Amino acid sequence: MSILAEQTLASIVRSNHQAVPVLEKYNLDFCCKGKRTLAEACLEKGLPLESVAEELSKRIQLAPEDKTDFASMNAAQLISYILLQHHFYVKQAIPNILAHLQRVAQKHGERFPYMVEVFYLFNEVATEMNAHMQKEEMILFPRIKEIETLVSIHQHRNLDARYVTAPIQVMEAEHDAAGELMYRIRELTGNYTAPEEACTTFRISLAELKEFEEDLHKHVHLENNLLFPLAQKIMQQLN
Repeated sequence: MSILAEQTLASIVRSNHQAVPVLEKYNLDFCCKGKRTLAEACLEKGLPLESVAEELSKRIQLAPEDKTDFASMNAAQLISYILLQHHFYVKQAIPNILAHLQRVAQKHGERFPYMVEVFYLFNEVATEMNAHMQKEEMILFPRIKEIETLVSIHQHRNLDARYVTAPIQVMEAEHDAAGELMYRIRELTGNYTAPEEACTTFRISLAELKEFEEDLHKHVHLENNLLFPLAQKIMQQLN
């Protein structure tokens, strides 16, 4: 238990993807704030460290082993996984969530004004994420695959480190911004809790938002804590 307490949230998830539901339950951000230890994160949230660590330990021991070994993937494989599992999901989910939120805001906005704010906040998330993914697909990901190929064929090239680090810094800042927006949405909705009198669309929209945030955390984790450090390591080998 003490070993878990001293590990960073990112390292816990890297080694044990079964831990994700527990961290999500306690709103412990393992993507944008993944460099904090479990002890530091619990202290910040006012959570009982021993209880959280015990729950994590049980979940890790009981859950079936995750067969996806992200740590052994090269950059190109990680990029392919991110594109197929996360970029595709985001592009498919955004229009549906926006449509449902707009309907809820129009029909129930007077009784639940916070849902009007949720609609505008998620619209901002959608705009930022669409632009963000386009930059990754058109600029950063091709650059990462390019330098990985150069290293694999032992071809050295004097590229400025900023060729990769500059767009990575932009992507990390945008991850933080999207994460903060979703955190605000979670706060406004009481952890995506529907009122007793909520209609079906209301409940669906909250469930979709919860799923979207959970996917965002996994998405950002793969990039911030695995792909981007790997790209920076490859860049060092190139020069």
